[in-house]
Amino acid sequence: MQFIKNIAFLGSSESKRGSKLYNQAFKVAKVLASRGYSIVNGGGPGVMDASTQGAKSAKGETLSITFYPQSAPGFEGRYPKNITDKEITTGNYIERTFKLLEHGDIYIIFKGGTGTFSEFAMAWCLARLYYGCHKPFILYGSFWKEIISVFKKHMYVRGEEDKIFKIVKNENEVLKAIDSFEKDFQIRLKKFLAPKGERAFMGGGLGYRGPDFRTDKAK
Repeated sequence: MQFIKNIAFLGSSESKRGSKLYNQAFKVAKVLASRGYSIVNGGGPGVMDASTQGAKSAKGETLSITFYPQSAPGFEGRYPKNITDKEITTGNYIERTFKLLEHGDIYIIFKGGTGTFSEFAMAWCLARLYYGCHKPFILYGSFWKEIISVFKKHMYVRGEEDKIFKIVKNENEVLKAIDSFEKDFQIRLKKFLAPKGERAFMGGGLGYRGPDFRTDKAK
């Protein structure tokens, strides 16, 4: 049984097509889609659009979790050119974030701003809370080493929190990280059954692999 199916891409909405960051996300999504993984993102521009386009170039499946703001001028909103196979519309930014974390079996977090950082913090917090049956994540880019180092120096970081994520610098290392997380799921979670109300934010081998957006209620 394969536990990791849906991979959520988190990162800057401001990276332009043709930029280094955009191309990195595109390449990673293309490689993952070519191996049968489904790509999930927030339906916006930048890294989100790059992951959709990369997946499409490999004929992969895509899902966007969107929010159409009425009074949030600081939010980029839906990007018309980021057209995914399925779209799930949420009512506010917090709900959108939770749906992204729910629909991803794991997350790849690229360089971004405060929005990306809030998603990173929530993913890290949930993984710590549910450590042992958690959803892991991948931090893309060597700069993350410095960020994590500062956290360890100035914040309270528990020992097990180092095991929740892996820092990578290219698509080949992404694949190795995912293979490692998949093996970990196979070992730890095969016979585990999570409480119904908490399954959305826990690892894939819990009798619940995360919503399958091909059959989930989607727009």
